[in-house]
Amino acid sequence: MAISVFDLFKIGIGPSSSHTVGPMKAAYDFVEALRSQDLLERVAGIEIHLYGSLSATGKGHATDRACVMGLMGERPDRIDPAVVGPCIEELLESQTLLLGGQVAVPFLWARDLQWHEESLPYHPNAMTLVAKGHSEEVKRETYYSVGGGFVVDEAQARDGALDSDTTPLPYDFNSGAELMALCRLHGMSISELMLENEKAWRSEVEVRSGLWDIWQAMQACVNRGVEGEGVLPGGLNVKRRAASLYRRLEAMGDDAGLIATTFSAMDWVNVYALAVNEENAAGGRMVTAPTNGAAGIIPAVLHYYMKFQPGASEKDVVNFLLTAGAVGILCKKNASISGAEVGCQGEVGSACAMAAAGLAEVMGASVPQVENAAEIGLEHNLGLTCDPVGGLVQVPCIERNAIASVKAINAALMACRGDGEHFISLDKAIRTMRDTGADMQEKYKETSKGGLAVNAIEC
Repeated sequence: MAISVFDLFKIGIGPSSSHTVGPMKAAYDFVEALRSQDLLERVAGIEIHLYGSLSATGKGHATDRACVMGLMGERPDRIDPAVVGPCIEELLESQTLLLGGQVAVPFLWARDLQWHEESLPYHPNAMTLVAKGHSEEVKRETYYSVGGGFVVDEAQARDGALDSDTTPLPYDFNSGAELMALCRLHGMSISELMLENEKAWRSEVEVRSGLWDIWQAMQACVNRGVEGEGVLPGGLNVKRRAASLYRRLEAMGDDAGLIATTFSAMDWVNVYALAVNEENAAGGRMVTAPTNGAAGIIPAVLHYYMKFQPGASEKDVVNFLLTAGAVGILCKKNASISGAEVGCQGEVGSACAMAAAGLAEVMGASVPQVENAAEIGLEHNLGLTCDPVGGLVQVPCIERNAIASVKAINAALMACRGDGEHFISLDKAIRTMRDTGADMQEKYKETSKGGLAVNAIEC
């Protein structure tokens, strides 16, 4: 399957790409299928069934609300986060859902939205939508939200499809070794090769403009995050920290001391990551990078580069994101970017590897050095569990993004100081992530039934 960098970097809504963005998209697609088959007017009722991880942590991840908004005709890339609360309140009061913004059907939250502990065969993140007529079932479809906002239906999941796109690419690759061989054969950097592949879908001007728009959305998310105050929703009473840290850094100014200056740079990386993930936890507008749970890492590292590298330009942003996208494609094709499938190593680990590769690329690293940076970033996140406290994308998720952002910068630094030769390849690290995820107990994969999610409550 062909995966674009724009499949990995998508504008959406918090707090989760797999539990919020994906289900909203699936519900929207379901309604559009009803519309295209001239079935919409026949619908007299609707049921939402959530399974596995979507059920286990769906309330904390706003999966129920996302499904309902998708059924109302909202898309994750276009929805105004501010309308969600009022729409849900109106639905609860009226007990009527406007399907596709057009057909009014009765909807009782406790009756028509059902949570199932069991998992369906193809992925832990599963949901079934049922449209009912007055005397018969009009349509039923099962969807799998496979991470990063990607959604496949039952037939695609059965065939093992990651996506439905079969666009032929000029430089298709399925492994890091193939990617490096293509770069070597054609005398290209990773970002140059990725640009040529992206031109299979859109013009170079559109690619560059689109990636700049993604960067603008990332910056806007940081800007909102450093202004946000108070306590995050959900009941854990987690205080937002980015705003106060940002004000403190602004007041400090520059410090001539080496350690103080280094700490200051790390402080900025931390504040960028915290800002993004606090905004995500509050249900704000996001860019999946490659998921919402790990959305702060790539923006934090790219902000770090743009702030501290003299002469940093729009071209660097494009090359950074293209290179990061190449690594994300490899992780998705050969392992997973879904916390419900392989644990947080698939989200934060993949994002750390992507950010490290992007930074190494814009710092002038060779192709082997970029691959090494990605491998270091991923290797030192292997085994990372996904155990969100209270089913919320807050603890340990917010701080974890800040830690991984600094780790990505160090991975790029170590790779750039070397010659590209290293013991473990990126392909082997990705394969290990896949195998570790398969061996990992289910309670550590976005169920909130193990790890910190349990011990934090017991303490």
